[in-house]
Amino acid sequence: MGWKELLILAVVAAVLCMEGFYRYVYFMSVGYGLAVAGIGVALIRMFRESLQPVQIVLCLLMMVYGFRLSGFLIVRELKETAYQKTLQEATSNEKGMPAGVKAAIWIGVTVLYVAQTSPVFYRMYNDAPQNAAAWIGAGICIIAIILESLADKQKGEQKTKNPDMVATKGLYRMVRCPNYFGEILFWTGLFISGFGALAGFGQWLMAAAGYVCIVMVMFNGAQRLEKRQNGRYGEKKEYQEYVSRTPILIPLIPLYHLNSQKKK
Repeated sequence: MGWKELLILAVVAAVLCMEGFYRYVYFMSVGYGLAVAGIGVALIRMFRESLQPVQIVLCLLMMVYGFRLSGFLIVRELKETAYQKTLQEATSNEKGMPAGVKAAIWIGVTVLYVAQTSPVFYRMYNDAPQNAAAWIGAGICIIAIILESLADKQKGEQKTKNPDMVATKGLYRMVRCPNYFGEILFWTGLFISGFGALAGFGQWLMAAAGYVCIVMVMFNGAQRLEKRQNGRYGEKKEYQEYVSRTPILIPLIPLYHLNSQKKK
């Protein structure tokens, strides 16, 4: 299983998401991106003497993904007062949160980040030959990063022009949470990249558990976002029409709501 190497990756992830002790949402935001990028750096360092081109590409994509995400979140928090208010509301109960609870979250997300990236780790640890799955997975990751970056850009532009309405143009015509969809797509690509490299039940279990958990996290994030948006814009006819015709998370899949809707 490579427990020694996995422990090193866990330490890297744990150190890089420690800012969550200052504000616990950072465990799953800024710290999340830094941890993924840090694991990518650690993997290149760890297996530097036997690197294959596809392994280098996958690690570089983890770095680009992680540093872009963390950089975007930091800049948004510094510049956007609306996001600062949302962050304060989300962490309003943090003062009473016991240190033990934060420590449990810290350990949990550390394990999650190692599991999420394990397909790349095991491709390198098992010295698996390059195959089509690895390159297909890398290609999906590239598309996902572009999609997520474009979604963040379009949302920022539209909210600047019309702060009293959700983004509805560009990628947001197809799906209400294209950034979360980009996240799911990235981790789908990384999971696929492990096909043909993962060996044994334990390795498959770790990779599959990491993938399923992060997909569940994204669905939960979309659900919480929908709840906030319903509270802010729910009385607007334009918003009601938009959510009734636009899938919330997966394009072309007719799933429009993740929260129960009040009957009118």
